[in-house]
Amino acid sequence: MFRLPQRFLVLAGVPLTLILIGTIGYPLVQNEYTLFDGLYMTVITLTTIGYQEVHTLSTAGRVFTIFLIFLGVFGFAYSGSELIRTVISGELAEFVGKQNMERALANVSDHIIVCGFGRMGHLVCKEFSRLGKTFVVIDRSEESLKDFQLPNGIPLVGDATSDELLKKAGIDRAYCLVTVMASDADNLFTTMSARLLNPKIMIVARVEEMQSEQKLIRAGANRVVSPYQIGGTRVAHAVLKPTVVDFIELTTRTEHIDLEMEECRIEPKIALTGINLRDARLRTEHQVIIVAIKKASGHMLFNPPSETILEAGDTLVAMGSLENLGKLSRLAISQGA
Repeated sequence: MFRLPQRFLVLAGVPLTLILIGTIGYPLVQNEYTLFDGLYMTVITLTTIGYQEVHTLSTAGRVFTIFLIFLGVFGFAYSGSELIRTVISGELAEFVGKQNMERALANVSDHIIVCGFGRMGHLVCKEFSRLGKTFVVIDRSEESLKDFQLPNGIPLVGDATSDELLKKAGIDRAYCLVTVMASDADNLFTTMSARLLNPKIMIVARVEEMQSEQKLIRAGANRVVSPYQIGGTRVAHAVLKPTVVDFIELTTRTEHIDLEMEECRIEPKIALTGINLRDARLRTEHQVIIVAIKKASGHMLFNPPSETILEAGDTLVAMGSLENLGKLSRLAISQGA
């Protein structure tokens, strides 16, 4: 449970303590005063309003009033300085921000957890943000997440290898975890923890040393990505197959919004189930090209022939405009007649 900062407790405690002292003190030194009379006298004294006393004060009552006034002056001065310090230091904004984060984490579901906000993690989060995906990003460095402003993202400072922090990030409600920390050991440990906490979650892990790839797969990673291997292959292709690289960039880079590649899964009992590609008329009516079909068994069909029967569980890899790809996704989940 989130605890209030000490300064906030002081700000609330000093005025309440002064009021309590005055409310109890006046009846003790003035026998004719009730507790309500004491509360009334305390309020008009501390606020310096100074209305007429309920009953004429004795010498002891006047001494107590002087004592209460001095306590009020110094107490409120201290509280005021603490309030100013809290606002100037940013502690108040930090407290409000943490409360908002706690509330957002409690309500988030069907989201992505990104572990590590280094160079690669930053790029991954920017892409998720661009696509409108809700994600939680975890990093040990508070400085790295200090000015985090990506839409749809929730920053969380801490150790992603900790089970408690993964639970706080909503690991039981997330559908995917991406671990892109610089250390293979951290990625391996996080993968193992995430798989134990949520056996159904999809896990994509970064690997630095290729000998760690099998360890990550055995630990529970669905996909293992090596930035150096991908980068090296891309550089070689830029030399040997420049036109192919141009085409890939055309369909994957964010500025080319008129042509993208997307995947959609065919759900059971929908309109596309049981018919072939030719009769589905996806290219003629929806202006999308089916580049490949991944069968439910895991077998991948590249450039599938028009006679290929579409089945529930198939994943279509399609290319087209964002609008037409959206129509295909809606068609893939719509019920048949």
